[in-house]
Amino acid sequence: MRPAVLLFAKAPIPGRVKTRLLDRLDPAAATRFHAACVSDLLEALTASPLGVDVELYCDTSTDAWARFRVATRLQVPGDLGVRMLAAMEESLSRGRRRVLVLGSDVPDLPAAHLEELLGNDADVVLGPAEDGGYYAIACSRIDPRMFDGVEWSSGRELEQTIAACRRCGLSVAVGPEWYDIDTPDDLARLGRSPGLRSHTRDWFLRHAPELLQDSHGA
Repeated sequence: MRPAVLLFAKAPIPGRVKTRLLDRLDPAAATRFHAACVSDLLEALTASPLGVDVELYCDTSTDAWARFRVATRLQVPGDLGVRMLAAMEESLSRGRRRVLVLGSDVPDLPAAHLEELLGNDADVVLGPAEDGGYYAIACSRIDPRMFDGVEWSSGRELEQTIAACRRCGLSVAVGPEWYDIDTPDDLARLGRSPGLRSHTRDWFLRHAPELLQDSHGA
């Protein structure tokens, strides 16, 4: 059975998504930005040659991305560790050899990064983010205690997850680093990205053309 990529995303509801960008954007623009990021990732994943099944895990019911025709499931209640563990357990229980949970804050993530995470033989492979967290976790084996003691949104999620997994007897590897889009500085960085995809590019043209224009010297 093919590996699965489980894309975690919030429903695009103004005031509930991209709140750290609200100093730079109004709630409607921030919401459209989030929707564009998820759309770019879904489009890239469903068209990629990675040979994966794509499933969208949302925090609440939404038809915002129904046009992509991927399986859509609801995240269980609880902190991020509880939600990821439940999603991975469900997917692995269907007979998959590997499952990868991907965050939605990396719209320009290179496909090669995902390929490296999926191709590693370790039980747990983490895609580190520059802020001390991680943008993805790929697993062939899991343990109910693998997120014990992880302080979410602390900047220590990566090191704490590695330690927790090793305490469970899981082998751990770390893949290539990338950055999340959380702050106005991250947004400006995305505008300069050579890997900018179509939906986020269209968003920049509509809502922040000065970032896109400055970044490409136009």
